[in-house]
Amino acid sequence: MVPATLVPGTFDWLVSVFKGHQKWKEIDHKTQRLYERGLALFANHKLKDDSRAGSKQISDFTKAFVDAVYVKLLVVDDVDADGNITKRERRRSANAAMTACRRAWFVGHRAHEAKVPLINPFSRMGLKTRTPGRPLHETPTATWQELIAFRMAARKLGYNSVGTAALLTWEWLQRQEHVFGAFEVSHYRPKERPNSVKIVHPKNGEEAWWPLFDETGEPLFPELMAELDAIKETTVSGLIFRRDHKHRRSLTSLPWITGRKDLRYLRSVVKKIVAAAGIRTELSFTSFRHGGFTEGADSDLTDAELRAAARHRSTRQLPTYAKRTRKQLISGSKKRREEREKAALVPSRIDT
Repeated sequence: MVPATLVPGTFDWLVSVFKGHQKWKEIDHKTQRLYERGLALFANHKLKDDSRAGSKQISDFTKAFVDAVYVKLLVVDDVDADGNITKRERRRSANAAMTACRRAWFVGHRAHEAKVPLINPFSRMGLKTRTPGRPLHETPTATWQELIAFRMAARKLGYNSVGTAALLTWEWLQRQEHVFGAFEVSHYRPKERPNSVKIVHPKNGEEAWWPLFDETGEPLFPELMAELDAIKETTVSGLIFRRDHKHRRSLTSLPWITGRKDLRYLRSVVKKIVAAAGIRTELSFTSFRHGGFTEGADSDLTDAELRAAARHRSTRQLPTYAKRTRKQLISGSKKRREEREKAALVPSRIDT
C-alpha cells in the first residue's frame, strides 16, 4: 500500500530513509521482519479522512495523534463464517509497531536532522506488555532430565553441535544469538588464557572471561569442556558451532546462523530433536537457558552469583571486576553441580 512515489517528509518517506540507512543493515534478519510488519501496520492504518497514516507529514505528528492511532491498532475485528464480528486485542503487534516507528524516527532524525523533528512522538508511550488480569506468556523452562534427553536425541540424529550448544547455553546462560552467532574458536581456551573462555555479547560487543577451572585446578564443566575440546581439534577458526550432520553433506561446515543473523533453520532442527527426544513439544532452544537460570536459583545461588553468570563486562572494566566476578562464577558453578549430584541425576556426558 506504499505509494509509488514517496513524498518527502511523510511517514512513508521516513520508513524508506530508515530501511536505506546503515543502521538497518546492522539489524538481524528476524528483527528486520518484525520492524517491517510493525511499520506497515502503522503506515497502512486508515484515518477518519480515509487517508493512510503513512501519507501524513511527520512534521504534523503529535503525541496525541500517535496515541490515538495506537489505541485503534490495539483492537482488531474478527469476522467468522457467519459474518459475526468479534473484537480481539493484538497488544504484542501494536507494541511492536510503536517500537519500530520509534526506531525509524531516531534513525531518520540522525540522517535528516532538518526534516525529521527532534522530539520523537513514539517515545515514552508507557506501553504495557499485557492486558491487566491476563497471564503472562513465559518461555517454557526445560529440566535437567529434558536436557539430557535432548542431547541424546541430537547425537542419534547426527546433530552433535546442537547437543553441545544446548549444554553450553544451560551452563553459561548464553542466548542463542551468542552461542551460534558470536562464539568463536579463538574465544575458547586461547594460548594466552588456556584456563578461560571469552563470552561476547552480540548486541553491544561487551565481553567477559569465564573461568574453566577452580582454585585447585579441577574443571568446572568437564562434560562441556570435553566436547568443546574435541570441536577445537578439528576447527581452526571462525564460529565454533557449525552444521555437522552428515545427511546435509553439501552444507557441512556452514554456520547454523546465516549472514543475516537468521536462525530459522536451527529452530526447525531443534523442533525435530525435541520430537525425537519425546520431551515437551513446547520446548525451544531458549528453554535450556531458562533451565540453567532455574537450576541456579534452586542451588541457592546469591543474586551476585547469578548476575555474575548472566552479565557482560567490557574490556576496560575487567580489571576492576575480574577478581570478584571469578570468585562468584566458580562458587556458582560448584553449587549447581552439587545440586545435580544431590538429586542423583544421570550425568550429562553422552557416550559415543
